[in-house]
Amino acid sequence: MSATPPQTRVRRPAGFCQHVRMPQRFEHMVIRHTSRIPAPTGPVGQGGSAARQFDAALMSVGFKLSADLLEHLSGLSEKTVVETAARAMETVRAMVGDHVRHNVYFIDFPANVPDTFDFWMRCIAGALGDRALRAGTVAQLRTGVVDLLTLPSYGNYRHTYAEMLAAHDELIAVAGDRLTVLHLGGRPHDEVTALYLALAGSSTPLGEEGLADLRSLAGYCVDGPQPAAIPVRENRAVVNVARLEAGADLLLDTVTDVLRLACALSDGDVSLLEPTRFRPLSRPVRRALLAGLDAVVAAAPGKLADVNAHREAFKRLGERLHPHEYPRRPHAAEVFAVARGDQEARSFDSRVEELLGAGDVTGAVRLLTAAPGRLFRSLDRLLRACSTQDERDAVVAAAEQVAPQVAGRVLLSVREHLQNRAAQTGSGARRVFVNRLGSAWVADDTRPPVPAPERGRLIAVLDAETGRRLPEPGHLLIDPDVLDVALPLSGRATSGGFGVLPRGSLSPVDGELLRFFVYWKESSSTTDFDLSALLLDAGYQTLTWLSYTALQAVGGEHSGDITAAPDGASEFINLRLDVVRGSFIVPQVNIYSGEGFDEVEESFFGFMLRDAEQVGRPFEARTVRMKSELRGPGRVALPLAFLRGRDGRWRAKWLHLYLRGNPNSNQVEGNRVSVATLVRGVVERDHLTVRHLTELMGPRATATTLWDGTTVPDGPVTYIGLQRPEGLHPDSVIVTPENLRALIPG
Repeated sequence: MSATPPQTRVRRPAGFCQHVRMPQRFEHMVIRHTSRIPAPTGPVGQGGSAARQFDAALMSVGFKLSADLLEHLSGLSEKTVVETAARAMETVRAMVGDHVRHNVYFIDFPANVPDTFDFWMRCIAGALGDRALRAGTVAQLRTGVVDLLTLPSYGNYRHTYAEMLAAHDELIAVAGDRLTVLHLGGRPHDEVTALYLALAGSSTPLGEEGLADLRSLAGYCVDGPQPAAIPVRENRAVVNVARLEAGADLLLDTVTDVLRLACALSDGDVSLLEPTRFRPLSRPVRRALLAGLDAVVAAAPGKLADVNAHREAFKRLGERLHPHEYPRRPHAAEVFAVARGDQEARSFDSRVEELLGAGDVTGAVRLLTAAPGRLFRSLDRLLRACSTQDERDAVVAAAEQVAPQVAGRVLLSVREHLQNRAAQTGSGARRVFVNRLGSAWVADDTRPPVPAPERGRLIAVLDAETGRRLPEPGHLLIDPDVLDVALPLSGRATSGGFGVLPRGSLSPVDGELLRFFVYWKESSSTTDFDLSALLLDAGYQTLTWLSYTALQAVGGEHSGDITAAPDGASEFINLRLDVVRGSFIVPQVNIYSGEGFDEVEESFFGFMLRDAEQVGRPFEARTVRMKSELRGPGRVALPLAFLRGRDGRWRAKWLHLYLRGNPNSNQVEGNRVSVATLVRGVVERDHLTVRHLTELMGPRATATTLWDGTTVPDGPVTYIGLQRPEGLHPDSVIVTPENLRALIPG
């Protein structure tokens, strides 16, 4: 389907303006998304000394300048280098969570963490020693229950950040510390334009952070080059906001495109999963939206049926647009007549349901060929509805016929679905559901299996069509560690942050000490986040846990409970991987009280890896392997889990899940069964990974090499890996987690 027709021309509403200078925040975006610093410009000079100091400062937080970037900076004036360094340091420190102060409750953590019961007794003794609190504490003791939050020494830092730093030796640098290389980019404007084109033209939905960045970039790049197509509707909505503000043609081809644009104008949910409270709209904007609706319906009256899926949203939008004031837009008025139920517009889905309800599978298949994406998403159901071989053959034949018209993301999503339908369903079988917001739940799987012959034939169709669309890779150079990274088929399969991989990915964990951290800063209400870790055996049964109720376990320590974060607060869990028991480690963040993940001013989770001989502070930026923003629904966050393999080595399995939890008082003890069930569902699901696409690309490659981490070929390559190596030919195609969506064919 075309991304552009019909187009609606609108005038620039009063007050809108164009950017004349590139805002500094775009340089931060380029670094975050690409690990490149846009080539600084300035007077020629002797910047070598300042560049080396910049490199040393970067290494203290786990980053480094590439040889090309160091050389480029060395030829500029010292002032230019210093200014570039200041901006870049601010960006990379925020990327790994080093822009805030991470204090701990127990000043010596992970040393000298007390037994939980002994610690509580000390807190009670302190309260009994306070005349003002003694009577109340005694009264609580008589009831047999003491509220820890009433004890003055519980939940609040007992020392300053500086005092905590003084209690720890400096980190001992080792070869295993993370080192992320920053490369030399092109001209700033070119880098920003390229990033805009990559985000706007993405074939998969973006996450919350990506959409926010796209919205900013779209306004700056509105008069520059545009992607050939914007296939993802949510992306198109935020681009249309910029185009509306600039007076450019809108990209609309469904009535839902206009609804998404209206949601974006009100800072609402462009995915339409959550209701948006529409703001009052100016007259020029109302005219533009009504003109868009009118043009779409005039060109294709059948698209009125799309209103049925979002009736209530269209009703609320109509209250803001006042369509009765625009009699020259009669087709726009029809949209709201359908929403109110005054006019009938039978939906495509209702016609399909009628045929299936009558047992006419072949008729439903014929109808669905007009909507190839819907046909592919319905393949499982259609095959289960078939009663004869002729019907099953008709389903597969229709899929073969329309496969070239189906989006690559849909092809791969259906491929992943079918490969997980090989197992027989039956008593005890469970399905894990994850919506686009990251909320997860489990239900019994009562579906009969998909017939094996048809499942195999469809998988062959999907692989053939996907392989046909993949580019000629030339020399394919692959980092083996990237092969088990899941394909980013959904924007909510990951989250914003550093070192984050899509849900279902597996990545190696090389280190002896594993340390989790959570940081949060409340907005207006007292907020208590609790970092916990659940330890499970091979059968997903609970062995033990670490939390504020269990400060110690075999091989692990908790840094202590912080119960409010007006100035920001951190909690840590330290684990010695060679000592810890069990097969699974599941860190989680529980909201005990206060604001949600989407309400606090800032919140993020991460983990560090260290060698046994390393000491240092509780938080050391150069040891951070991952930092993930906590922004999602529910009151319990499950960022990832750690799995011990048969060889004894640990690997991370990425979850990005949120449980609804309770309004208050969420604890690891109370959700361990539901957490274990969800973890099992994700761990045992066969996710489609980078390995699948490299295997499809392999036969068309001139050569395929697994990168050994040292030498790179002299000529151009298609490199796929976790981090771009130095020394690649300038004409190489480079795919890393930052642009992994580029692997998904259109």
